[in-house]
Amino acid sequence: MKPPASLPPEAHYGVLLRDQPACELDEIADQIRRLGYAVVDSGYSAAELNRLSAAFNQTRQQYVQAWGADRLRNINELHTIRAPLTQADPAFLELAGNPRILDVLGRLIVGKFILNQQNGIINPPGETYNQAAWHRDLPYQHFVSSSPLALNALFCLDDFTRENGSTFVLPATHKSINYPSAAYIEKHAVQLEAKAGQYLLLDCMMFHSGGFNRTHKERRAVNHVYTIPYFKQQIKLAGLMHHHELTPAQRELFGFGYQEPVTIEQYLENRKAP
Repeated sequence: MKPPASLPPEAHYGVLLRDQPACELDEIADQIRRLGYAVVDSGYSAAELNRLSAAFNQTRQQYVQAWGADRLRNINELHTIRAPLTQADPAFLELAGNPRILDVLGRLIVGKFILNQQNGIINPPGETYNQAAWHRDLPYQHFVSSSPLALNALFCLDDFTRENGSTFVLPATHKSINYPSAAYIEKHAVQLEAKAGQYLLLDCMMFHSGGFNRTHKERRAVNHVYTIPYFKQQIKLAGLMHHHELTPAQRELFGFGYQEPVTIEQYLENRKAP
């Protein structure tokens, strides 16, 4: 008779301190602290996902028309849409302000955080693209911190599968300074799978990479990087969005109150009590 599968023990001893998550979002935050990643449901309905998918396709078409396919291809930007939330469709504002994601972020980042960048990403079938290499989303940085300074929320517009090049991660590498060896990567890399409508939430200092899409269909996603306000935004969102059309919470999230003063007078004005 085949023995039952081994289960991890429940008993313990010598433990003085223990994490005790009170809800699912606490458990998600705990996993990200320890491993560097988690899969988070967005809470969107099937109808909302269809609307988001259509908004992505329309915005992509407008973006390529505006900047030119040849120009984007020549600078390896054809499969990326920069700052789509600044390009009229409110669907991208919703993605950036998803309540479940912001709730988890608030459990992980101590103090304030802002949206550093939002980018549409297309993993094309049968070819490489600019995210298909191991990287951190704070690239060229080699440090660790006691709590996260930046988090990546990759929204899946399509199912992420092994066949279409779903994201690879190197668990817990946000706790080590150096990029690991080839042997370590071969043994410990994990390829995540997720359904359309879920987010892959990663510590930005964990090494990760897109995979190779072996299907005949593109895999689409919208990436968000949230950071403490001390990091400069990839693109100055406040310069591209209409202040009066945003709520106070959105203005704070998009960094309106954390712009670099260009004069001493502006700095002193910013120091005034609200």
